[in-house]
Amino acid sequence: MDLKSIKGIADNTEKKLNNLGIYNVNDLIEFYPYRYNFINLTSLKDVKEDEVVTVKCIVAEMPRVQYIKRNFNRMIFKAISGNDLFNVTIFNRAFLKPHLTLHKEIVLFGKYKRLNNSFIASDIKFNIIGNTIEPVYHLVEGLTNSSMIKYINEALKSNIYYDYLPNIYSEKYHFLNKREALNLIHHPHNKEDIKASSLRLKYEELFNFMFKINYLKKINNKSKGIKREFKSDYIDEFKKSLSFNLTKDQEIAIEDIYKDLTSESRMNRLILGDVGSGKTVIATYAIYLNFLSGYQSALMAPTEILATQHYHSIKNILEKFNIRTCLLSGSTKKKEKDKILEDLANGEIDLLIGTHALISDNVKYKSLGLVITDEQHRFGVAQRNLLSDKGLAPDVLYLSATPIPRTYALTIYGDLDLSIIKTKPMGRKEIITKIYNEDNIKDVLYKMLEELKLGHQIYVVSPLIENNDELDLKSVFDLEKKLNMAFKNQISIGILHGKLKTTEKDEIMNNFKNGDLKILISTTVIEVGVDVPNTTMIVIYNAERFGLATLHQLRGRVGRNDVQSYCYLISNKDVLRLKVLEESNDGFYISEKDFEMRGSGDLFGLRQSGEASFKIANLKTDYQILLQAKMDSLDYIEQELYKDNDYYNNLVNDINIIN
Repeated sequence: MDLKSIKGIADNTEKKLNNLGIYNVNDLIEFYPYRYNFINLTSLKDVKEDEVVTVKCIVAEMPRVQYIKRNFNRMIFKAISGNDLFNVTIFNRAFLKPHLTLHKEIVLFGKYKRLNNSFIASDIKFNIIGNTIEPVYHLVEGLTNSSMIKYINEALKSNIYYDYLPNIYSEKYHFLNKREALNLIHHPHNKEDIKASSLRLKYEELFNFMFKINYLKKINNKSKGIKREFKSDYIDEFKKSLSFNLTKDQEIAIEDIYKDLTSESRMNRLILGDVGSGKTVIATYAIYLNFLSGYQSALMAPTEILATQHYHSIKNILEKFNIRTCLLSGSTKKKEKDKILEDLANGEIDLLIGTHALISDNVKYKSLGLVITDEQHRFGVAQRNLLSDKGLAPDVLYLSATPIPRTYALTIYGDLDLSIIKTKPMGRKEIITKIYNEDNIKDVLYKMLEELKLGHQIYVVSPLIENNDELDLKSVFDLEKKLNMAFKNQISIGILHGKLKTTEKDEIMNNFKNGDLKILISTTVIEVGVDVPNTTMIVIYNAERFGLATLHQLRGRVGRNDVQSYCYLISNKDVLRLKVLEESNDGFYISEKDFEMRGSGDLFGLRQSGEASFKIANLKTDYQILLQAKMDSLDYIEQELYKDNDYYNNLVNDINIIN
């Protein structure tokens, strides 16, 4: 049902709702509150100093607005509660001024300062009668919480929603029916209503998710692949060609891949490894075996920087085996691209490496037998399937440098076989990580100068490209000025960020790799894959703005040789959380801590990838519900109960067609 069928929603409002991921009435109904305001009205005479309270009052004076600076204002007026007249101050709510007419009844949220008889308000509400529970929704500019409540109320009247929960489990756990759960999640009368409705909706969402995962696992196990036969000395031949010894975890991963490629079932494996653990050589080994069996390979990376890096490092290993390797990306010139496509279709290219350009309609393979996707969570399922559909049941290998707690990985990636690489290559030193207050930045600058004098290079990371008046953060351009001043313009500095053209990025990265630039100031575009061994220090400004997992990924850009490397986190806030990075270089331990502190969305990149963007469930807080949903969905599949349920039966048919 179209959003504009809801009273009050016109074109402009529809666009704002679209920005929140709301495209139809069902999306609107399932746009759940992320928290609730428990409105318990208090009398001023009972308020303690600095206590956060809710007070009903009457506007006694027309408000005055003072504009302090751009995007920052203060509104002041007098109000009466009972027999008490007091001053009210609220910041950045100038848009409420037309509604604050004389004698208007309002409700204030905030703190009362008895000493100067003033109320510092955090919010103002209208039309609240008695104690109540107010749902609070995520918003975008131009949408208010009250308007969102109004639109959702109208949507609930339409009675349009989908119930995915099989009756057998609804009855087993005595869940609310879907309609009642939806009404109570948006309009609870008490905390019990919130608990009962959210439990029902979370279980339904997680059951639906785990059903898909478990059914995919079932059919993948039965999916026929390419059966290969190799001589036993092929593994030794590959190992002997390397200039380094494999770690224990790499040896196990190689053994896993060998078994997959020699079985009749299609390989569907995820190599989950910490930064710098050597996943690329595992992928290279798979490409080598695939080549020996007469098939082509394709490796897809999320960025051109990473694709180009893979091209050079993998080609360096494989060229001794006469494996013909090419690079295809969005910036490949037409004449060169046409030649690559022709050679690929004729079977004259054994390995094609590139970005999402690999899944373009005009890219044809003669005999694609292996598909490798790096940083797989950055691609949606549809993108990955498009590449694997280019061949006749090719084996599939996924790589990810985002360490995830094993228990969660086994559940989230339950449709994949899992190989975990934790051990680092021999000779790598632990990266020394320290937190510095901005007041002590001179100490960091001296340490940077020491590394530069040794001929080493440095990354400097900022959360912003340009300055923002509302955020007290260092931008890449601001840092460039400060560093040029600190080093008296004697050090060559480059800037890398997402708004640059691909050719500009490539030129800057090449200059840095060649040593022409000594310091590279960047946003998080260097987070994944950038490998310059001579870089021995990374300085991250406003480190509190990043999750621990992201900081660990950034730290992994250094320490890529046998020279001691350093990571300096510059922050005046959230230091206790950042100390986890001072304590450990273990990405899996850090991911556990990040998961505890921040939940699953940022850690796994799931919300960005569209793979498991849960509307109400949270993998951190609802893990026990997830485990129960996993067991129930397995039982539902094994007993083939889905055949009597139209929704799940159709879902199974769709999955079978896709696969």
